[in-house]
Order: sequence, then C-alpha cells, then structure tokens
Amino acid sequence: MQHSVRYDSGNALEGIRAVSPALARYTTDVVLGDLWQRPQLSARDRSIVTLSVLIARNQSAEMSYYLDLALDNGLDPGEISEIITHLAFYSGWANAMAAAKVTNAVFERRAMGAAQLAPATVDLLPIDEVAEAQRETTVAQNFGAVAPGLVQLTRDVLFHDLWLRPGLAPRDRCLVTVSSVVATAQIAQLSFYLNRAMDNGLTGTQVGEVMTQLAFYTGWSSVYTALPVVKDVLEKRSD
Repeated sequence: MQHSVRYDSGNALEGIRAVSPALARYTTDVVLGDLWQRPQLSARDRSIVTLSVLIARNQSAEMSYYLDLALDNGLDPGEISEIITHLAFYSGWANAMAAAKVTNAVFERRAMGAAQLAPATVDLLPIDEVAEAQRETTVAQNFGAVAPGLVQLTRDVLFHDLWLRPGLAPRDRCLVTVSSVVATAQIAQLSFYLNRAMDNGLTGTQVGEVMTQLAFYTGWSSVYTALPVVKDVLEKRSD
C-alpha cells in the first residue's frame, strides 16, 4: 500500500517557493505527487533508498522529514538504527554519527526508545559458506598482499558480523548498500552489490525503479553513470 506523501515540514515549501516557484512545483507535482506514488517500488523501499542517500552524502537538512516519512512508511526504529550502522562502514563513520544525531531527535519527539532497538551484540543469521568463501578468496587474491588488515576486517567485521545482523533483512541491506554506492559514485563496487541484492530477492523491475528514485536524490548524472553497470548485470542474469 502506497502512502500519501506531503511536504509539510513547517513553512518549508513556502520558503522554497519564495526562492524558486519551479522547484516548489517539481517538488509537489513530480517528486511527491508522482515519483513516490509509482507502484513499481513500495513506499518503504523508497524510504530506504532515500535515507541511504541522505546519510551517505551527509545531507542532514532534509533528514528529519524523511525519517518521519520512513517511519510512516513502515520502517521501524530498529531498522533505521541498522541502516545508520551499516552505512558507517559504507559511507564513513562521521556521516553515520551525524545521522545518529538527527535520528535521536526524531526518536525522542516520537517517544521511541532503546526497547525498540536491537542490542549491540545479537545472534547472527547463518552465513552462506559457499558464497562467502568465493568472495573471501577473490578479495584475498586481489588485495591480501596490499592491505592484509583491511582484508581481514572485511571478512571478520563486515561479512561475518555486520551483514549477518538480523535487525535488517539481507535484501534491505543490499538496497542500502546499492543506494550508497551510487550516491558516492563508487561504481566499481556496484556490480557485486547489485548481484547480491538480486540474489536476495530484488527484482529487475525493482532495480530499474531504484535507479529512478536515485535519480532525484543523487542527480541524473550519478544514475546515468551507474546505468551501464546496471544494464550489464541485468542482461547477464537474463541469459
């Protein structure tokens, strides 16, 4: 079920209109009135994509509004907490810390507390031994002699811990990571994470719609830079 999306953050829209009537019109008619209503991707998924971009780029001015929207669209506080934690590794610690500060204010306003969050240490999901062995072997062969500490931390912390935390479904972690990779123009990493996303249930139609959502929140050029990789992944998976 799609939710009605309105830009009602105080007098924000009037302030935008005072500077750019066209931007205000595109915001209400195209972004909120069309993009967020498209049925090819759920409102919840759109919130995951958009929050991931804002966190990855440290764009805090709009974050409070989109956090409220994400909660209204079905993300729970624990999932938002896990998104921030996940992005600490994929967009940098300082960006995650900044996002945590904004999120704390939203949680306090909505009377959301620690009882709704996962603890720091949890029972992890089972690991895909075959896929992980393949990933680890490839990384170790390519970079083990260059940065052995990083290779070890990638194994021990990212793929044997972070990615196995149950507070965010594997598909959603993939959606967060793909969005971050596009938002930060790390296109060399996109094929791996896009394939991982599709292995965890993201469909080709949803991939296309994720790119459409990202165009508005990362910019057209960022997405068109990513599209050749997306096209290649989709074509190879349809063989």
